[in-house]
Amino acid sequence: MRVAHLHRSILGFSLLLPATLLVILPSIVLGVSRPVFRPTLEVSKTTASIDVDGQLNDPGWKSAARADNFVEREPGDNTEPEVKTEVYTTYDDRNFYVAFVCYDDPKAIRSTMCQRDQMGNDDMVGVLIDPYASASWAYELFVNSYGIQMDALWTPIVGENTGYDLIWESAAVVTDSGYQVEIALPYASMRFPNQDIQTWKVDFLRNRPREVYKQYIWAAKDRNEQCYPCQYGTLTGIASVHPGKGIGIMPTMVAHQSGEISDLQNPDSPFHNTDLKGEFSIGGKYAINSDVTVEAAVNPDFSQIEADAAQIAVNSTVSLMYPERRPFFQEGSDIFRTLFNSFYTRSVNDPEVAAKLTARMGKTTIGYVGARDMNTPYMIPLEEYNLLLNTGKSTVNALRGMQSFGADSRIGVLLSDRRFEHNGSGSVAAVDGDIRLSKNYSIDGQYIITHTSEPQDSARTARYGASHFDGGKHTIAFDGESYTGTAFIQRFKREARHWGFVLDYNQVSPSYRTEVGYDPLMGYRNLSLNSNYTFYPKSGAVSRITPGIYGSRRWKFDGVRKNTVLFAGLDAQFRKAQTYISVNVGRSSELYSSTEFTGLWEVDINWNSRISNKVGLGGVIQKGVNVAYYALAKGNMTSYSASLNLKPVDRLIIQPSINFARSTDRNTGEKFYSGYITRTRILYQANRELSFRLVVQYDDFSRAWEIDPLLTYRLSPFSLFYFGSSNDYGDLAPDVNSPSQWRLTARQFFMKIQYLFQT
Repeated sequence: MRVAHLHRSILGFSLLLPATLLVILPSIVLGVSRPVFRPTLEVSKTTASIDVDGQLNDPGWKSAARADNFVEREPGDNTEPEVKTEVYTTYDDRNFYVAFVCYDDPKAIRSTMCQRDQMGNDDMVGVLIDPYASASWAYELFVNSYGIQMDALWTPIVGENTGYDLIWESAAVVTDSGYQVEIALPYASMRFPNQDIQTWKVDFLRNRPREVYKQYIWAAKDRNEQCYPCQYGTLTGIASVHPGKGIGIMPTMVAHQSGEISDLQNPDSPFHNTDLKGEFSIGGKYAINSDVTVEAAVNPDFSQIEADAAQIAVNSTVSLMYPERRPFFQEGSDIFRTLFNSFYTRSVNDPEVAAKLTARMGKTTIGYVGARDMNTPYMIPLEEYNLLLNTGKSTVNALRGMQSFGADSRIGVLLSDRRFEHNGSGSVAAVDGDIRLSKNYSIDGQYIITHTSEPQDSARTARYGASHFDGGKHTIAFDGESYTGTAFIQRFKREARHWGFVLDYNQVSPSYRTEVGYDPLMGYRNLSLNSNYTFYPKSGAVSRITPGIYGSRRWKFDGVRKNTVLFAGLDAQFRKAQTYISVNVGRSSELYSSTEFTGLWEVDINWNSRISNKVGLGGVIQKGVNVAYYALAKGNMTSYSASLNLKPVDRLIIQPSINFARSTDRNTGEKFYSGYITRTRILYQANRELSFRLVVQYDDFSRAWEIDPLLTYRLSPFSLFYFGSSNDYGDLAPDVNSPSQWRLTARQFFMKIQYLFQT
């Protein structure tokens, strides 16, 4: 019996061996990728030189560590990539080096010669580094096949903050078999533990846009794990290196000359030009150690080199919120981000002096901003709308601290204060947290108390009469009243491969006011649920489809129902032309200005495609019945927007767009509003340093053109020169029935030169 069993065992093994080899040999010969979760790579130091030129033929690369087991993260789920990717890493006393070898058809590579941080639908590679292995924040460095850089700082609250800038080197070349990239990241630009042996969490990725946008990664990712940096691989072997510290001085010279028409009501009035003016500012940055950096600026240049894109606000009852574009505030802005917009940096409008501190010490993060503002915006939030006015000078201080703990959890505090020149003040104290309960579930929230002492400056609010809020307890007038307000938000969340949801309750008391934040409404309680389920079809035209529902109900603070909203939607990602479509259908009712509006509905269709490397397009169509707030009536609403992204050649991008909105009385057909805004951006990049940009915008609501050319020479994120102008044209005809009388109504020429000196 034993012999027979042995014979059958040998026979079974002999039959199994060929099948086993059929599985194993392709992996050995062809290099088939196998998903590896949280891989490890040991790096060795090089004593030879590396010239960052994209060629990879320097002797310093001979002993570099190699990683090549990439898997497809999107749209696949840790599947085999279509093409091969290799990564090499090494280091010396000054830099951490990474090189990518990306195999592909060189004719199929999509790339753009553009300004730093401006590349979009390009073939590119990325290095993600969490030097403290804390999942609290991480560097992200990206490079396309032209060697153009894009960097960001990842944090759990914000995600990718692309306003963050580092100084590092990159180069790339296209080869017969694809393209290659070299990266040198100086320790002087980084923050990492000041210890002899480094253990960093890292991941390498490659974006490959074709019919579908594909992404390949080194460290396999579990879609049921909500923390991405928690799944990075581990980099070991870096020893006896130290983070940078030192001083950076950045002088800036700005010159400008402006002019405007003397009387907008008179088309024949003269155009007056002011004298040429110049302003000098100086900023300094001091890295106290690897963790803490202090910045200060006297007469800081907080100019923007591109005007904000106009938004349609004809039926909005609140002040618009715009993104922060000023470099001083962009870096470190993630630290101050909270669920409520408790610190809105654009509320610091025109400072004459400013200071900032950022500290990232492992799982501890601290931020401080202080400024003396010469032209202060003051927002008065009410139940259904807000008022915005200027209160002159003020002093702003904001302090933020966060502590991470456990597996991807954190708690934070925010203290802010604004002191006005007429004895008023606004103070905020807030606590927030994000607690991970399990692999899929978490809770987060924020709890705020505010104290407001109004300025003694009733002349600024005289036009609002004797209006009251908080049940008649307080006046809108700046009459020196003091009061306290509260707000809080609590969310319960599930994130997973298929099913996710967010259950949200938040409320703001009638006396809540924050003068360094963006909170335009007060006196409400709100409950909402957003839930969706994602399917991943293995074949067919659609690669991902996500149905979902959204419902919310809002009450006044005294319990009176304010509105009810219920939406159902469907998102789909297609396998062709990088196409994404979203359709949402909903009904709602609303109580506004003591009038009940029922039978409101809306249908939204969103579409975005990248047909080829040269053509991208998208659009939004909205149709329904809404509230025309200023007419206090129901309106038949139609709005749409459309945009194109055209790239005739790799150095030229043309981006036209249009936004249209119209509403007519549901009963009489009377037009409440109708108009559009068109905007075209033309960008030409001569080389990595020199570029030209032209923005042309027309606002049909105000019948005004804006034409803004700009020439830029940029050596680094902090050393640059630009020269440009802003030109406003208006139709000065007395009414829409009169012949057009177009004139240049305002113009400004400006020049800026800035250079960063480092020691």
